[in-house]
Amino acid sequence: MADHASQSRSDSSTVTRSERETLLSQRGLVVWLYGLSGSGKTSLASALERSLQSEGRLTTLLDGDNLRGGLNQGLGFTVADRTENIRRAAEVAKLFAHSGVITVCAFITPTQALRDLARSIIGPADFLEVYVACSFAECERRDVKGLYAKAKAGGITHFTGKDSVFEPSTSADLILDTEKEDFAVLLEQLVQTVRAKVTLSTGK
Repeated sequence: MADHASQSRSDSSTVTRSERETLLSQRGLVVWLYGLSGSGKTSLASALERSLQSEGRLTTLLDGDNLRGGLNQGLGFTVADRTENIRRAAEVAKLFAHSGVITVCAFITPTQALRDLARSIIGPADFLEVYVACSFAECERRDVKGLYAKAKAGGITHFTGKDSVFEPSTSADLILDTEKEDFAVLLEQLVQTVRAKVTLSTGK
């Protein structure tokens, strides 16, 4: 009897997702941007977060660099390690979204199976899949981090698009082509799409 009463008190005192979202005046969402290295996904993710922040919205940014330096430290780029990297990232993103936070993710996510995995963990209602399109040749020309030159010289194995496959999108909710469109135009399209999904009917 005492255990049952204790459980009832515990259940009634649990803060719900709805309460968190009401407090923040926004709906939790995971914005999952993916594409080749150098496609512009991290730049778009950062600009999206800054734009939403300027509107007074609570956001967080998850990407390969900040997770692989901590939570996913030690994972490589084999198929198994890529899968585990995405699984962990999706689980963290899900926790943030359930707390009402707009969670912006930027990961290469090279295969449809990995995108499906992320969507299944987070849940379709909380998952906005954004394909940042750009050809391998253009990404190689940009080579923002010098990774393409390093891969060409044999310094990187399992390099996506060269040694490791990148599958074209078949399920994206939004496609942003950074090779053909102006960055500012794409950013505005992304911001408007996210804004519509995170706005509460009685909030901002």
